[in-house]
Amino acid sequence: MVRSVIGGLLGGLAMFIIGFIFWGTPLSAIAFSRADDQTGANLQAALAQGLSATGTGVYVVPDPVTAQGTVLYGRGPIAQIFYTDSGFPVTDGAALIGGLILALAVGVLIALALRFALSDFGSRMRVTILFSLAAVLWLHIGQPVFNHAPWGYFLYLAFSDFVALAAAGLIAAKIMERKGAIDPAAAR
Repeated sequence: MVRSVIGGLLGGLAMFIIGFIFWGTPLSAIAFSRADDQTGANLQAALAQGLSATGTGVYVVPDPVTAQGTVLYGRGPIAQIFYTDSGFPVTDGAALIGGLILALAVGVLIALALRFALSDFGSRMRVTILFSLAAVLWLHIGQPVFNHAPWGYFLYLAFSDFVALAAAGLIAAKIMERKGAIDPAAAR
């Protein structure tokens, strides 16, 4: 059990580092479309004017709940806006600390799932890769499929999360591996 927890913590640390490489460096520019400074300022002013009264949330614009909204939605352009009505630092130390804690917890959960479900490294490795792939396909690639979200961003997000999840599981599986243990598949 100790090896599982250590493997999970190291896997979680790997997830955090991989996340930083993909999202905390200039590499993240691959995922984003850019607007010039004036366009950004205009959009920010419009958001503050139009959404501040309703506050932080996720908005579909135009809202297709009404008849007029449905017509406008079909005509386009449309947006899903992840809106926060207050600012925060670009590099937010509290978010980094929270993110590290979350990554460590997820790493331990992955390790425990692998430990309780499977007994050999090969099986743990295969399950890690397949579940990592299944998770990012459903959670991330589902967005452009179901919601017409931008493919480039979600492909980048899916790839970064696949690498992070797979690394966490493979590290945990390797650390849980016992030297000299008999592989049940090989014993048959």
